[in-house]
Amino acid sequence: MNRVTLLSRSPRETEGVGRCLGSILARGAFVALRGELGSGKTCFTRGIVAGSAPSSAHLVASPTYAVMNEYPGETPVYHFDFYRLAGGGGEIAELGFEEYFTGDGICVCEWSERLGDLLPEEHLTVTMEHGGDDRRTITIEAAGPGMEAVLGRFAELAKPAHFL
Repeated sequence: MNRVTLLSRSPRETEGVGRCLGSILARGAFVALRGELGSGKTCFTRGIVAGSAPSSAHLVASPTYAVMNEYPGETPVYHFDFYRLAGGGGEIAELGFEEYFTGDGICVCEWSERLGDLLPEEHLTVTMEHGGDDRRTITIEAAGPGMEAVLGRFAELAKPAHFL
């Protein structure tokens, strides 16, 4: 399985989808988030942190100005936001962030399209699209056999009523 599409009807549901995914992510996982401003990327990230590092979920905020926030837990979560960077992986490499991408934690990256060639081969891409009001269409795509297995497990755990 390499793609799952769900419908979220509220921020709470968006966070719940993230929580379900976060509960099965392991060290070294990379989640590439894509979507317009206000599409729910940070809300989804709060869910991932709630599932993988629950004691830090209340700390989740967009790291737009800091570029990276770290959320401690048994498996730490590194939350990146590359919105303010000019684009291309060169600037990101210069800042030294790529060492986190396959490290000891889970990486969640907003505006991941700016990574260019730095995007790890094994990753999940989560695309968030506005659906009117609080509705969001969430498409999760797996790249690599390890992430395909994660996505298969996620599909078993996620609420089937939300699948499109």
